[in-house]
Formats: sequence, C-alpha cells, structure tokens
Amino acid sequence: MHPPCVLTVAGSDSGGGAGIQADLKAIMMQGCYGLSVITALTAQNTRAVTAIEAPTPGFVAEQLRAVLADFPIRAAKTGMLFSAPIIAAVADGLAQKNFPLVVDPVCVAQSGARLLLPEAMEALVSRMLPLADLLTPNRLEAEALAGMAIATREDVLRAGARLLGLGAGAVLIKGGHFAPGSGEAGETVADVLLTRTGIVRDYVRRRVATRNTHGTGCTLSAAIAAHWGLGKSLEEAVAAGRDYLQLALETAWDLGGGDGPVNHLAPYQRLLSR
Repeated sequence: MHPPCVLTVAGSDSGGGAGIQADLKAIMMQGCYGLSVITALTAQNTRAVTAIEAPTPGFVAEQLRAVLADFPIRAAKTGMLFSAPIIAAVADGLAQKNFPLVVDPVCVAQSGARLLLPEAMEALVSRMLPLADLLTPNRLEAEALAGMAIATREDVLRAGARLLGLGAGAVLIKGGHFAPGSGEAGETVADVLLTRTGIVRDYVRRRVATRNTHGTGCTLSAAIAAHWGLGKSLEEAVAAGRDYLQLALETAWDLGGGDGPVNHLAPYQRLLSR
C-alpha cells in the first residue's frame, strides 16, 4: 500500500526553507508521497532572492502532464507561479482535476523580493481562484486580491466573502501578518476559514516569538494539502496543517544571516526524543 500522492506546483528555493523544498519536506512529514512541478528557479538564501529563472510555460505544462498521467494524485497545492503564461499553463493542466487543490497566492518572498510579476495578478485571479478548493492568502495577499484594506475581523470576513465571490471554494486568511496590538493579533494568531457553505471557523494558536519564519506559508499550504489527501475533511486538514506549522515554528532553526527556516523535521525529532 503506497502513501497518498500529493503534488506541489511551485518555485524552487535554493536555500531550502520555502518553495518546492519546503513543500516536499512538509508533505513527507505528514506521511504522503510528494511530487513536484517547478515553475521557477530562484537563487535565494535567508537574506535575499538574488535572481530568478523561469522555465518556458510549455515545459511547465509538460512536467504537469507527465505527473498527472502516471500518478494517482490525491491532493495538490500551488505556490509561486511567477508569470501570466505560466499561470495559464498550470490552469489549463489542472482544469479537469479530480482532487482538491490548495492555492497559496505567493506574491512576495519573506525577504521582500517579488515572486509574482505585477502583470500576472489578473491571471492569478481569473485562472487560479476558480480552481482553488482552498485559497490561503496572508493579510497582504488577501488585501491585494480582494482590493481592500484589512485591519479588523470584520474586514477579514468582508475580504473573505469577496474572495469566495471570485471563485474560490474556501478561503483561509492567515493572521500572522497582523502586528501585535492591532487588528485581531496580539499574543495569539487567528487564521480564519470561510467556506461557500457558510462555515466560519477561527484557528487560534499562540504567537511564536521568532524571526525564523521563512517558508511558513508554503509549509502550511503543503501540510493542509497532504492531510486533505489523507482523507481528512477541509476543517480537519486545516487544523492538522496548522498544528504542524506551530510545532515547526516553535522549533525553527536559526540558520543563515536573515530569517531562518521553520523546522520541518520537528515531529520526527519529537518522536526520537521519546
């Protein structure tokens, strides 16, 4: 009996903390078999993204065709998609999918580098959001996609409703980018899930005092996809993914001179210590 196959469609992070590398680590730590379609190569470390090279949209499409033709995909996620032509290639390839898709609308790296070309935002909205069974924006991404400022819980609910109206099946607006003392933040972080069926659920976790948060969004979306692929419900998958990220943040590694990566090995290390 093989583990569930979970696909990530994203960019490569040469520093290993985010992107394809983070996704595959997170997917494996949930007990799934990870597959990948690489949309971009980044020269990256904890301090900066110094260069980006993207394959042709045709090669991205060929990677996706090869994987879908031979593996029983149970769930998938997208991350960095970089350009409108690559988004079109991915959207065309996933148009007939029969598995849940988590769309992490990656726009900017932790270091501040742009990972989505400005002219690609329209394609992201028109082509990927209607395919998203779950959209996982942080505050800044949700503001850009919804076209509004978000400062309060009421704003979160309004933005979530707008994103559902753009075609997403469900939206998880993450709370990590709310500064302590403003909006819904403080000693805790609340990620808010909204669905087309009217479900609104808060996933509240203790805020971890660390600068080593590189790859948090990639890690969370990959873990959610993995648990969805394992057969959990959407709400259960989000809870399990958030618990995994919490442990990875609490034991994050102080690697490099910038924002270090979360600890994808945390559950394995905890098991070894018992």
